[in-house]
Amino acid sequence: MRGGMAALLAFALPFCIVICIHTFPTDRSIKYVKSYPSTSILQRNGFQPLPCRNLGRLKCKGKGFGGGDSSSTTSKPRNKKTEKSKKSLLRRLIAAEDGFMYTGSIRPGIQSPRRTVNQGIALPEYARTGMPSTKGQNPWDRIEVKSREDIKKMRVSGRIAREILDAAGKLVKPGVTTDQIDELVHKMCMEKNCYPSPLNYNGFPKSVCTSINEVICHGIPDSTVIQEGDIVNIDVTIFHDGFHGDCSEMFIAGETDEESKYLIQLTYDAWQEAINNLKPGLKYNEIGGIVERFVNKYGYQSARDFVAHGIGKTFHTRPFIPHVKNSENLGVMKPGHVFTVEPMIAKNADHVMWDDGWTATTIDGCRSAQFEHTFLCTEDGVEALTGKLETSPRQFWELEDQRIKL
Repeated sequence: MRGGMAALLAFALPFCIVICIHTFPTDRSIKYVKSYPSTSILQRNGFQPLPCRNLGRLKCKGKGFGGGDSSSTTSKPRNKKTEKSKKSLLRRLIAAEDGFMYTGSIRPGIQSPRRTVNQGIALPEYARTGMPSTKGQNPWDRIEVKSREDIKKMRVSGRIAREILDAAGKLVKPGVTTDQIDELVHKMCMEKNCYPSPLNYNGFPKSVCTSINEVICHGIPDSTVIQEGDIVNIDVTIFHDGFHGDCSEMFIAGETDEESKYLIQLTYDAWQEAINNLKPGLKYNEIGGIVERFVNKYGYQSARDFVAHGIGKTFHTRPFIPHVKNSENLGVMKPGHVFTVEPMIAKNADHVMWDDGWTATTIDGCRSAQFEHTFLCTEDGVEALTGKLETSPRQFWELEDQRIKL
């Protein structure tokens, strides 16, 4: 009997191993799961990893907005220049004051206490718990088609977000701290009876994101003083009457160098190139290729680890849109869809995540730029719900007689 059982096990074991190998989920079956801090730590702090299928390449760091700061791609492998910059980065670790390998000049400052929200302001589901809803984030969930009433409310949310972003941008001057920008954004949200969407989203401590120079995205406002020549991305999202509105823009403190101006112009033009192609019937996975091909022509890269997203009653929902070439099944654009497009561009767009789990910087300290609107797909194109108003300042990259020639 024992001999027969041993023979049976010897015969069956190889098949069991094969079955296990083919059925156990690998990193190619999970999308938007964070590896820094560990997933278990993030789950305890309110982050919910999102399942997905068909992952090509996965680079996951930090907590992130947008259902995760990761994207799967089928782009070309990183080149030797990228690997060389990583080795150079490791050498700089020894010189870091606190043992962390900062890649550029920006360092974390001191954060002021979390700002309070006025009584009576409608709160998103995560405002108290820090745990955002996962509704509409699963691969099997359909992309929501907004009703006429939804669209009406989202136009209001988008306009408020734009008004606040315009006001915040005017504060970008040498000597101003990013905490002062956060203070203004929070105050305006209270005045306009809306909630600052970033506040306590997965535990994010502030009401706006301020990303200076090499910070790609999700910079936390603090005592950092803006210097002459800094370039700053301000990312404003608000929640009003049940709907979010999301937008970001670049701002320059005083005068900056020509390379930084070129970067901002290139980022803006790549963003516009993508916008010009948005229409019903476009596959969402085509947007990333449009952006990446454009910037690659000029020797720049689009960040692969951060995605655009659907938006509405939920801050981040399907579709999740990489800004690089990919073959993901993301769905097709239809009238009533509302989503963002928000490419982040740099010479080398690989990133390092700070210990705060939010601040992502370029891996070699080079500067990064980003623009973002919330878009509504219409019958014949798109409408920018966070588009500029008649009172909005125009910057050189938008003006034909001032723009930088690429």
